[in-house]
This record gives sequence, C-alpha cells and structure tokens, in this order.
Amino acid sequence: MCRIFGYFDARTTPHELRAASALQRHGGPDAQTFATGPGWGLGSNRLAVTDPGGGVQPYRLGDGITVVFNGEIYNHAELRRRLAARGHQFEDDCDGSVLPALYAEYGPDFTDHLDGMYAVAVLDRRRDPTLLLATDDLGMKPLYYHWDAQRRELHFSSELPALLAFRAVPVEVWEPGLDAYLSTKTPFGEETMFRGIRVLPPAATAHLDRSRGLRIVRRDTAVVPAAPESPAGPGARVRSLLTAEVDRLVRADVPVALVTSGGLDSGLVSALAARRVPGLHSFNIAYTGTWPADERAFARETAEWNGTRHHQIEIDPARFPELLPDVVGHLGQPNADPITLSTRALFSAVREAGFTVALTGDGADEVFGGYDRMVTALRTPPGQDWVTRYVDALAAVPRRLRNELYSAEYRHFVAARGSAADRIAEELGASVGPRVRTLTEFESGVRMPAYHLRRVDHLSMAASVEVRLPFCQPSVQRHARALPEEAKVAARGGGKRALYAAAEGLLPPSVLQRPKQPFTLPVTAMLAPGQPLLEYVRELLAPGRLARSGRLDPHRVEQLFQEQLTRPNDRAALALWALAVHVLWLDRFFPATATADASATDPSVLTAQAAAPAPPAIRPPAAAALSALPGAAR
Repeated sequence: MCRIFGYFDARTTPHELRAASALQRHGGPDAQTFATGPGWGLGSNRLAVTDPGGGVQPYRLGDGITVVFNGEIYNHAELRRRLAARGHQFEDDCDGSVLPALYAEYGPDFTDHLDGMYAVAVLDRRRDPTLLLATDDLGMKPLYYHWDAQRRELHFSSELPALLAFRAVPVEVWEPGLDAYLSTKTPFGEETMFRGIRVLPPAATAHLDRSRGLRIVRRDTAVVPAAPESPAGPGARVRSLLTAEVDRLVRADVPVALVTSGGLDSGLVSALAARRVPGLHSFNIAYTGTWPADERAFARETAEWNGTRHHQIEIDPARFPELLPDVVGHLGQPNADPITLSTRALFSAVREAGFTVALTGDGADEVFGGYDRMVTALRTPPGQDWVTRYVDALAAVPRRLRNELYSAEYRHFVAARGSAADRIAEELGASVGPRVRTLTEFESGVRMPAYHLRRVDHLSMAASVEVRLPFCQPSVQRHARALPEEAKVAARGGGKRALYAAAEGLLPPSVLQRPKQPFTLPVTAMLAPGQPLLEYVRELLAPGRLARSGRLDPHRVEQLFQEQLTRPNDRAALALWALAVHVLWLDRFFPATATADASATDPSVLTAQAAAPAPPAIRPPAAAALSALPGAAR
C-alpha cells in the first residue's frame, strides 16, 4: 500500500516532487522515492505490507517500463508464477513487482488480470513516451489529476493536498461545488471542489501521449445474471463467497485487525475472520459520556461471541474542535458525514496498537439494499414518484433549505446552471430496467466511490493503516449486484435479507434482531446548548464571515442556529455541521481568500465557472449511463 504522484510532459522541479511526497508521507512512512527523466517524474510513498523487505518503487522493466502503484494485488503470487513461466524474473515477492512484466505482456489490458484494489501509473518509453493511469473497478484507491489541455501537461497524486504542491496546478474554487456538496454530502462523479482538478473514475484507464493528448477509457463492469440460488436459501451463496474473500484478505505479512461497529456488516466480517485466525484483535470507537445510539455494548457482545481480543476506543467530544481541521485537511475536500471524526480517531488507535492492516464491513449496504432510502424507493408503488424523495435523502441539506441558505447571487447561479440534485434525478428517472438494478448501480457505482471509499482510504491512510474491504471484492459485488429485489428487501422489514440469512448462527441474536442504525456521530446531541462543538461551529459560521464569502445568507444561517438551540433536530444539526465543514475547507486551502472571495460575489465569474472542460471519455457499449453522474458539465 502506498501513495503515488507524478507528472508527464511538464516542467516540474525536484523540490515540487519532494513537497508532494512530504504531504503524503503519512500514507507511506516506510520509504519515499521518485524517479525523473526529460519531462516526466514518478514517485511513491510506501506503507510496507506485502514483503516488507522488498517492494522498492518505482518498479522497472529494463529502461522502457517504469511503474508506481498504490493498493494491494491479491492474486500477485499466481501472476508471478504465470509471468515467470514466460521468462520474467523478479527480485522480491512484493505484489507490485509483477506490474511491469504484466504490462509488458498485455499492454493497457493488464488490468484485466488484476484482482485487488489499486491505482497504477505506468510510463512506457519503449517507443513514443506514453503515460497510463488505471483504477480498480470500484475506485477503492483514488487518483486525482490535473490536465492542462493547452500546455498538454498532466500532474497526478493519491491525495489532493499533494497534487496542489505542483506549481502548475491551479488552486481555485469550483463554484458549483457548494451546491454539489450540500446536495450529496460530497461531489459525485469526476469533479472535485477544486476547479480543473478531477478524480479518475472507477474502472478507468487514462492514456496520455504527446500526439493525441489525454483519453480516458472506462472498462466494462456490466452486471451479469446471478447464479441460481442455493436450495439452502439466499444467504448460503453469500456466506460462501464472503468466507472465501475474508480468508484471502486476512492474510498479510504485517499485523491484521478488525473494525466492528456492533452491526451486521462488520460483525459478519469479524465472525468469518475470527474463524480463520483465532485471537484476532477487534476495535470499536465510542464517545466519552452518555450519547444516543451508543453501540459499544453490541460491539463487545459480538467480540465475545467470536472470541476476538476487543479494544474499546473512546474519544472525548471536547477534542472535536482540534480534530476537525485535521480531518478536513486529509480529505482534501468537504465530506458532510460527521463519522469522519470517528474514522480518523479509530484508525489512529488501530495504528498506535501496532496494526498496519484492518478489515472492515464497508460496502455492503450499497449492493444488498441496506439503506432506508433504498427500501423506501423500492416500496414506492409503480407509477408514483420515488426519485424526488430518494434524491433528497442523499443530501446534507434538503432542497428547500438549501435554496433558503444560499445568497441571492449564488441561488441565481445554481438556478441558471441547474443543481447537482436535478441532474441526479434526471439520470435516475431516465434509467431503464428494474428499479432495484438502478438503485444498486447508482449506490455502488456513483455514490460509494465518491462519498464512502475516498473517505475510508484517506482517513485510514492518514494513520498509515491499509483497509481491506471483503464486501467490495469482485466475487461478492458481482453476486450482490445481480440479486433480485426479493433477496435484498423483504416484503416487510428492512433490507439486506440475504446478509441476515448469511449471518444466522454467526452473530448474537441481539445483533441480528436489533433495528438498523447508521454508524455515525450523534451530531444533533453534540450541537446542543452547552456543548463545545456548538460554540466552535457558531464561531466558524459567524455572520460577518459568511457575508464576506458571499455564497450563503448569514441571516438564514442564524435562524438555523436559533432553531437548533430551541428545538434541536437532525435537519438543522446536519446542515450546520455541513456548512461548518465547508468553511473549514475554505480556511485550509484558500486562507487568503476564505473571507474575501471575489468569485463568490461576482456573477460574471460564477457564469464563467459554470462548466469545466473534461478529457474525452471512451465508454464500453454496455456501461450504464449512471456511471457518468453527476456534477461535471460536459
């Protein structure tokens, strides 16, 4: 596992490479290396997981192929045997060391042979120099880039702050970003909150050469029909697939731990992992004091049931004001889920306890129908509008309140351009096929990479921890995505029917029978009068500060504070939290303009930023239209 960075056809100094490396060192504390040549540079920060004594990057094959890699290739031993039979030699057993030979054999199609999570950069100098960037099918390992089409220069990195270390990369606000963020809790699709900086989508390969420029090809990940269900019921096949994946992922050359929330998904992973490796350590995080929806009792019961060595981590809410700027900095752009604080603290504790790898239960809700909004949408009768309510459930701030909070200028800008929520609703409404397929593809292919996987990647690697995701492995994803509605959502009750069946006998009855509850921060209670977090948020959203920024109406924000003070509720609390995170992001990345941003008050600048050019995308015929969502104007 590593962080990577580099450039192609650009004039970049060694100092810039060192700065980019330093800004990602937390994700690769074990080695920092880079190589350069005329017009190119590739670098890596290594977190040693597989063959810790080997794995020196960049990987090379002769003078023609140079590779840097972030991720984990689970089938590297099989690939090494196959490539060795073709005459290739390897100096170590590190997973990434197979990549140059694999590329030499298969060219850009080398990704078809990879089983794992990855972001890869390949420089091919055997003929005309070519740079190739590739991501795994779900986007578990993000890769950000800036392409200057006029100068034909490209810079890339695993994290946004590192990308900004390159002087050629502009640091500008993407004006539609505030609306996209409040509509979906973080921008979806390929856009980021920085103008001109994009994220390579899942299952993508970017090709860059000096004659044709940048082209992005999306690999076909179309759903195949599910295998016939086992006579034992809908959970039998799921348990079999998940058992095999956990058995693979729990193996490592460094200490491995488990993260459990006390719920079904992480509990099932814990149960299967504990069967494979007795005495595994499990971790849960809770908050000092008494708070709603505390899950520590369920987490401990699950640990005792499975025989794991349990660690109960507590974080004092009084620390949140000092922790939140750090979280926003590591994420690189706003994410409105309050769980980001807990995630950062939890993985720090995992690392401090001596563990480099952690298995989690992330990625199950999206493909097994676990979210309440999915269940509600699936139960809406045919012919009735399910899209409007579903899209509003994605938001940090509901549509009506968003429009009230915007300044007149920004409201006009959003109306003229069209909101991010409108584009999502249009795409969902135009989709064909079963509703369960539309929802599953959107949740797993659009929302999960942007909102979920980037958050997990950045905040775990901030603590030098590699997270492995059994539910995100191809065999589980393919099966779950193809399951019929009745295997996901029961006629009565909630979702994840197949998962509950798979967990029978593996988890305590109290865990299986408890109501579903999101793993998050009790932000409504923590933004109540007398709490330190409330005063901190109030300071961030001071009326004078908001007035200078120009995007929000200070009077309406103050009314929202009064509502939370007199009648604490989830709607007001999450809205205030989301706005505070956005202000912190401006402070962190635009310190000179956070309180005097001319672009926020000049309608001509807003109009000019309404659309951002994107490199041409080449998509396979079977790729779902939803994979293009949402925010970029193309």
